[in-house]
Amino acid sequence: MAVIISEKIREKLALKHNVTPDEVEQCFANRNGKYLKDTREDHATDPPTLWFIAETDYGRKLKVAFVPKNGNDYLRSAFEPNSTELSIYAKRGAIPAK
Repeated sequence: MAVIISEKIREKLALKHNVTPDEVEQCFANRNGKYLKDTREDHATDPPTLWFIAETDYGRKLKVAFVPKNGNDYLRSAFEPNSTELSIYAKRGAIPAK
């Protein structure tokens, strides 16, 4: 499974969010929680957009949103999560502590 990042998304990552494609790849590799479905109407896609929060290899937390399709993950966005997103992921997405 590959992470597909279009040129338009690469530009948005760089200019708006200061996120590199390498950081996105690191978050996919370092994820240890579940994927959550984005249920907001204005973000609806087919198949649904999924998201998660993970750290880069250097400890930067990013929210990563993508659409899984045809065996690949098509990136929609990646950025530093706000406190609400962190709280939602901690409650619904993170793997419970053992």
